[in-house]
Amino acid sequence: MQSGRILAIDYGSVRMGLAVSDPLGLTAQGLPTLERTNKQADLGRISQLAADYSVAEVIVGHPISAKGEDTEMSRRVARFADELRAGLGLRVLLWDERLTSLEADRALKESGASRGARRRARDRMAAQILLQSYLDRRAYEREHTPARAEP
Repeated sequence: MQSGRILAIDYGSVRMGLAVSDPLGLTAQGLPTLERTNKQADLGRISQLAADYSVAEVIVGHPISAKGEDTEMSRRVARFADELRAGLGLRVLLWDERLTSLEADRALKESGASRGARRRARDRMAAQILLQSYLDRRAYEREHTPARAEP
């Protein structure tokens, strides 16, 4: 198992939602949303966050269709993930993000946040939900995978 935090990115054309795990990899905390400028600046900001939080792994929300098929946006996200791998030298995984934005919208609406506040917080919340689903899956797999005997 890797040591270090996990950074989650909810990729968007205008903004990227960001979240990071706690040091134990149990919970996801939202980070300020990255307002996109240009690819080089965006990658620089993500690289700085990875260093600041001692990130060992990055997950990027993969926006596949409801039928599980690639879309133009999912191909764009896959290219972005490739650029992150090359630029950061870290493990970068694509993680199914279907329904994370809907879950974020619902949670924010239920919180009573105004429409403007929901719009500003949506990307961060989607990244948190994305990361928490990944952390929960990892924990489930650890609990339900038989231990291997050492040779």
